[in-house]
Amino acid sequence: MDTELTNRPSYTHLIVQLEDGEAVVAEPGAMVGHSPTISVETTTSRDGLLSSAKSVLGGESLFANEFVAEGGPGQVTFAPGRPGDVMEHDLNDETLYTTDGAFLAATLGVDIDSELGGLKSVLGEASLTPLALKGTGTAFVTAYGGLERLDLDADESYVLDNQHLVAWDDTVDFETRSVGGLKSSILGGEGLVFEFTGPGTVWYQTRDLDAFISVIEPRLPSGN
Repeated sequence: MDTELTNRPSYTHLIVQLEDGEAVVAEPGAMVGHSPTISVETTTSRDGLLSSAKSVLGGESLFANEFVAEGGPGQVTFAPGRPGDVMEHDLNDETLYTTDGAFLAATLGVDIDSELGGLKSVLGEASLTPLALKGTGTAFVTAYGGLERLDLDADESYVLDNQHLVAWDDTVDFETRSVGGLKSSILGGEGLVFEFTGPGTVWYQTRDLDAFISVIEPRLPSGN
């Protein structure tokens, strides 16, 4: 399998070249197009990707589309629903945590789980339900805006606003806390933050979708 990311970073487009028999799975609505040799099947559960229908709890769709090259090589292209960048992340018997809505596609061998026990409860106050991408393979993760990477050394910390968090690996520790009091939350626009401590890597998006919606919402027609 070969991949290419074009039109980065604002409107990233994922191009996947599959050899005969290879497959990739993606969220519904992510497909832009594919070669005639590509077959498409919609599934609610498949060994090695969707561990069960419980993945819907993570904010991702209950369904996934599996694209398989049959009778020869083929190409399939994907694009996220939001304008922004896409990262390609290789897993080698590892776990990558992503926020809801960030998963775009994955190769076989990557399992998605949203039953994360205490982690899910901790992130609940941030209105985030994490997904755990586990196993060996390649995952494609999307962002609203550009994607920035933070490589933290041991005991090095960094604070991120919850609306900008995209993904983190399983070697970093974190805690959540409110920023300031009621006045700063209302007037300053800040609410909950994550403090990550290394070693490990964290990824964040350069734009806040909720903030953008709040800007354009007053300008939309009322419908009356």
